[in-house]
Amino acid sequence: MKQLAIIGSTASGKSDLALKLAQHFNAIILSIDSLSIYKNINIASAKPSEYELSLIEHFGINRLIPSTTASVLTFIDEYHRAYEYALNNGKNIIIVGGSSFYLKSMIDGLSKIPNYSSDTLYHAKNMLIDLGKCYRLLNTIDPLTMDKIAPSDAYRIEKMLLIYLESGLAPSKWFQNNPPKPIITECPILNLHIDREVLRERISMRTHKMANSGLIDEVAELERLYGRIPNSMKAIGIIETLEYLDAKLTKSELIEKIETHTAQLAKRQQTFNSHQFELYASGTTHDLYKVASTLLK
Repeated sequence: MKQLAIIGSTASGKSDLALKLAQHFNAIILSIDSLSIYKNINIASAKPSEYELSLIEHFGINRLIPSTTASVLTFIDEYHRAYEYALNNGKNIIIVGGSSFYLKSMIDGLSKIPNYSSDTLYHAKNMLIDLGKCYRLLNTIDPLTMDKIAPSDAYRIEKMLLIYLESGLAPSKWFQNNPPKPIITECPILNLHIDREVLRERISMRTHKMANSGLIDEVAELERLYGRIPNSMKAIGIIETLEYLDAKLTKSELIEKIETHTAQLAKRQQTFNSHQFELYASGTTHDLYKVASTLLK
């Protein structure tokens, strides 16, 4: 079994390349995308069509309901599912998606987390009523770690508090004693490069297609089912459509705002990818197809 990852900015054509490669080189696809993981978010996520999903076995798509929150652990579970399937069925694996942070986390690995007792969970819940007090306590215990965490970051403060309460160690000491172990190994990373003007045109075309294919109706139904609180309802394409539904934007303004925010996301993705990964290759779709062909043979 062989595997590789294709990274690149949103709308660059990663999914199309992955699908083509998977068809020609006996592979399955693991999608690492923070929105495609959710059921019912189809247009806003620009996930593969039902027909495309039927051509190749996909993992990491349509796994959660939008009221839940995806995390790196979600994608670790999906990777394990994909790996077992590929191993049992003699398949290769192609990892693709715009949420490169999750891929980076799986390549670098995660430290073991303590098994929290019911007493620890109960104690932490009561303490977290006063988030500021918890932050100050942790800052006294482990200033180096807490310097990287915002006082308003409830998720990470809770994580650090639980580690401290359960282990009795400063979080930095816990992580030192429990170094991260990579989840994904031996996985060449291919970066899909696309000209800036071409990318801008692709973003514009995709946004107009979304708007004309039922995006507004999809978001209205998502709001009816799940409200606006879930993290999934704050994604690009959804948050702007909610503004439209609130009569804060015209349809043309909605499209323009989604295009702007998507272009900004693409720039952030390109910066992250160029600084966080050791790339096996970088190039156009044609370039990467040739490289991947050699790797998957």
